Amino acid sequence: MNNPETVHFGVCVRNDGCEDLQLRKLYQILPDETAERKGLLRVVDDSGEDYLYPTANFIPVSLPASVEQILADIPTSATR
Repeated sequence: MNNPETVHFGVCVRNDGCEDLQLRKLYQILPDETAERKGLLRVVDDSGEDYLYPTANFIPVSLPASVEQILADIPTSATR
């Protein structure tokens, strides 16, 4: 189970050069201070793997911790 304090989500609002991201879709964002200093976010994409994407591609979404936990626990393969 993921730690609710480290689970965050964002909505994709740009996917220029990142065709593996779907506009208006909610993505899990993992903490990565080094990436954030470079203007990047570590995002779990549709493959279930995490990759770095430009911060400008996402708008952070505040969700109740219980909702974040439920979303984080759903296997990526279940959303296909």
